[in-house]
This record gives sequence, structure tokens and C-alpha cells, in this order.
Amino acid sequence: MQTQFNFLECSLVGEIKVDYQLRTNPSTIVKTSNDAYQQLKELFLRVDYKEEFFILLLNRSSHVLGWSKISEGGTSGTVVDIKIVFQHALLAHASSIIVAHNHPSGNLKPSQADIQITRKLVDSGKILDIPVLDHLIITRTGYHSFADCGLL
Repeated sequence: MQTQFNFLECSLVGEIKVDYQLRTNPSTIVKTSNDAYQQLKELFLRVDYKEEFFILLLNRSSHVLGWSKISEGGTSGTVVDIKIVFQHALLAHASSIIVAHNHPSGNLKPSQADIQITRKLVDSGKILDIPVLDHLIITRTGYHSFADCGLL
């Protein structure tokens, strides 16, 4: 006698569902580092308190699809998981991204860790065909653009 196997009843692996909803009209265009800064600076509500890392998601025409907070850390750093950055970009069907984090110290100079994570993000973006257009460091007094300084 042969028993019929029902995969759905015996599965130990949970189903993953992906939900994508565009909640805004992508009307804002980002063409320069200052455009990106104007969009991102409002997200850093605690710019002097602790580090946060955000991404702007753009379509092929550089219209903003949305933003996502990737991480929140302490006063001197935050962890950036490359897989999570590009997970958000892929789920949003982004054609490119701009990343940003703040320095609560007010120092606009990139640290060695900032340079290393930027290189990893740029390299990963090349593989996935989702270019990282810029990385901004934001403080209360202004911003530093990796692209403007030739650091991408």
C-alpha cells in the first residue's frame, strides 16, 4: 500500500511572501548631491544624537521611489549590512540608490570605516546592476558627498 505525500502538510519551511506597494508619486528628481541632501536631511531627526543609515531609492529617471532606514547605532557608529541595503533596493525595483549616514560629532570627514563600506556597497551595486550614485555624510551644518569628492 502506498501513502500519498502531501508536501504542504509536512513542510517545515515557512512560506515567504513579498509585498511591494508604491505609496508615493515618484515626482521628486535627484540629479545632484544637494538634491539628495535636501531629501535626506529631514530624515535625520536626531542628527547630533546617534548614527543612522538611510537609503534613497531611485528609478531609471532619477525620480525618488522612496527611502528606507537601514540601521541605527550609537554615538560613534552603526552597522550597515550590505544584504539588507540591496534587499530594500531589489524589493523597490530601484534602478539606483544613494546612501547616507550622519556623524553626531559634526565632523564631515569620512572615516576609514565609511570608505570601506562605501567601496563594498559600490562593488555590490555593480554586480546587481543597481549603482550607488553617492554616499552622503550629514551633520547639522551640512554634508559631505563621496561622489563630489571622487571617492566612489
